[in-house]
Amino acid sequence: MSGIARRGIHYLQKLKDANIPAELIEKGQNRVIDASLTLIRERAKLKGELVRTLGGAVASSSLLGVPIGHNSSFLQGPAFAPPRIREAIWCGSTNSSTEEGKELNDPRVLTDVGDVPVQEIRDCGVDDDRLMNVISESVKLVMEEDPLRPLVLGGDHSISFPVVRAVSEKLGGPVDILHLDAHPDIYHEFEGNKYSHASSFARIMEGGYARRLLQVGIRSITEEGREQGKRFGVEQFEMRTFSRDRQFLENLKLGEGVKGVYISIDVDCLDPAFAPGVSHIEPGGLSFRDVLNILHNLQADVVAADVVEFNPQRDTVDGMTAMVAAKLLLVQRKVTTIVPMLQRTKGCITKLVIISVWISLLQPE
Repeated sequence: MSGIARRGIHYLQKLKDANIPAELIEKGQNRVIDASLTLIRERAKLKGELVRTLGGAVASSSLLGVPIGHNSSFLQGPAFAPPRIREAIWCGSTNSSTEEGKELNDPRVLTDVGDVPVQEIRDCGVDDDRLMNVISESVKLVMEEDPLRPLVLGGDHSISFPVVRAVSEKLGGPVDILHLDAHPDIYHEFEGNKYSHASSFARIMEGGYARRLLQVGIRSITEEGREQGKRFGVEQFEMRTFSRDRQFLENLKLGEGVKGVYISIDVDCLDPAFAPGVSHIEPGGLSFRDVLNILHNLQADVVAADVVEFNPQRDTVDGMTAMVAAKLLLVQRKVTTIVPMLQRTKGCITKLVIISVWISLLQPE
């Protein structure tokens, strides 16, 4: 267990050793949690009000950082990723336009509600059960502010469970998930940790938050990973057969009959030649353009997304992987903004449409 992971546990033990009553400890923890949620709530309200006042946006992607690293099985560096990704998004080495011609400086395209203060919460001795609830509630707060849609910056991959749970609960039903990763992250639990970054999709599938899970880019999978995949009916596409599967994966249509589609991108889905700044180096991965082709051609109503497992402590001096993560987010931003505004009428089904059509509709007025 890392120093970061131990810190909150040690602090809580010190309080107990000092004979601080349990109810006082819990009250203090609750105050910190309430303050954390208030910060996200008010920032989301402010950004939502701005976008609605400007008008002309069907949806605006909203960055939400979740700097968790303690559920990593190897290195905890992903906890430091969100600020580095933001820095790369606005880096002066490139302009603020996406490949599709959208301007990131326009809040109708992209907003930012800040980070869930993970370490501050853990420093108070809050356990992972409650921390996961805080993450879920933070995501729901963003979703309450139409037309904001959560685009989550990890953090390790353990964040996908509370985020997907929140999206499913807020929308009132399961989603389809497109998961790009070198690993299936579907262990029942890993090293005794049910919230391990290697177990996030087991928690998602157990909870019934996803109807269909497609895992793409897999090239490090154990027998348990394959058995768990069969148990949950997961569609696993390994890199050893990617050339055969390419046509299917570059023409995906997801989400029909469910509440929408969630996209989760672990940066290590890419070959390390494109993204060396990850904790788990797995050669033989996807190219950056492979990922873009899959996302650009996806036909789906995308309701939320995450980019996870960038580790700044293993990046190159010039921050190449940070820029790759930022560019992945900008592609996600394009996909996420195609989702129509959530229908508040029960039973209303939004028809799937081709992304390019929605992009033309989403030009700010």
